[in-house]
Amino acid sequence: MMSKGRVALVTGGTRGIGRAVSEGLMNGGYRVAASYRDNQAAADAFAEETGIPVYRFDVADFAACAAALATIEKEVGPVEVLINNAGITRDAPLHRMDDADWNAVVATNLTGCFNVTRAVIEGMRQRGFGRIVTISSINGLAGQYGQANYAAAKAGVLGFTRALALENAGKGITANAIAPGYVDTEMVRQVPPAILEKIVARIPAGRLGRAEDVARGVLFLAADGADFITGETLSINGGQLMD
Repeated sequence: MMSKGRVALVTGGTRGIGRAVSEGLMNGGYRVAASYRDNQAAADAFAEETGIPVYRFDVADFAACAAALATIEKEVGPVEVLINNAGITRDAPLHRMDDADWNAVVATNLTGCFNVTRAVIEGMRQRGFGRIVTISSINGLAGQYGQANYAAAKAGVLGFTRALALENAGKGITANAIAPGYVDTEMVRQVPPAILEKIVARIPAGRLGRAEDVARGVLFLAADGADFITGETLSINGGQLMD
């Protein structure tokens, strides 16, 4: 069976990397749904511009995820491709970080992956097909000053992905992660220019990544033909960190 026509859900799919992934999947023939949490205006504009249906829920809320997925299944179809992309930052050195900022980042960036994946995994197993791609980060591999919470969560999703791959490989389901480097998004543009210049100087490719660079990796791993690739982490960072 061809990948075209399969239902794909992209969490945090209306802005930044998520938007590029949503549009890339749509252009690849998938039926796409995108989730968002806060920015209603951006989500409405995205839906109008792309025609992709949007669903508002907090990935950190287990019950909300289950309810939203039931609605998506009714309105779009059973989710066959899941892109766990939703994420937040609450940066501070650990000695100044409070528990609220730690918990918020872990709840969204790590527990959120469990919550949404748990809502779709049984259906994938019953149907004998699934593609799960989780967006990690170069900072989940290398760490980053002021991001103990973010780096811990993004490292955690790598272990989550490998366990998921082991448990479900026999059911036609693959689970992989992508670890982007610094990508030219709203989040990265908040970095002070002097610091950003130093970051770019450490990237052998000589530029920030583009959201479309990550979207192409997602499309590769989401394809029906990627059925022999599972439990892997694809780094897309311009050569900044080589495993």
